[in-house]
Amino acid sequence: MAQNAKKKTLAQKINVMRAAVMGANDGIVSVAGIVIGVAGATSNNFAIFISGISGMLAGTVSMAMGEFVSVNTQKDSQRNAINQQKNALAKSYGHEYGAVRQKLVSDGISTDLAEQATKEMMTRDPLKTSVRQKYGFNVGEFTNPLSAAIASMISFPTGSILPLVAITMFPKSIRIIATAIAVIIALAITGFTAAKLGNSNTNRGMFRNVVSGILTMTVTYIIGTLIGS
Repeated sequence: MAQNAKKKTLAQKINVMRAAVMGANDGIVSVAGIVIGVAGATSNNFAIFISGISGMLAGTVSMAMGEFVSVNTQKDSQRNAINQQKNALAKSYGHEYGAVRQKLVSDGISTDLAEQATKEMMTRDPLKTSVRQKYGFNVGEFTNPLSAAIASMISFPTGSILPLVAITMFPKSIRIIATAIAVIIALAITGFTAAKLGNSNTNRGMFRNVVSGILTMTVTYIIGTLIGS
């Protein structure tokens, strides 16, 4: 029981960490796109700074509220699935037992071993077993919506600081390219971290993140240049 509780705590922490990483990532991309776009339209430092601050504040609120609503929606869906499974077990335990066994067989476990495993797991905790096999999540491993929202609310402005400082501190002659380089490096780091937390391919995660950032900055810069010309 202690080991299971520890695993649940770890899973919940990872989900909050993922929200924080993605919040920082969005802060970097969003504000970089804004300040580079404005820098393409004007050389006025104050205008660039104010646009970046506005984007940071708006993005912080938007990310926090979006994360809170999103996690709550996921949590409600999981609770509904649990309630449905409780009813299904009460009405037709044998059918749910067979569904768990069949799922194990379809995963490549031999029929005899699947029968033995199903019997042991369903005897120990039929609800947790059937929910995990049928819906793919563990009962009780809910991400805290408030924790995810706070993580995003802190990480978004933290990520936003990099492009905002870069675009205002570097000399005018190199500030756009210097900001772009700083953003690309930061996106490579957040892409790698997000991929690690999600147990996915780190090279692909970094590549996708960097390309999306480059496209964002390119588009906003072109639009800013056209407006400012």
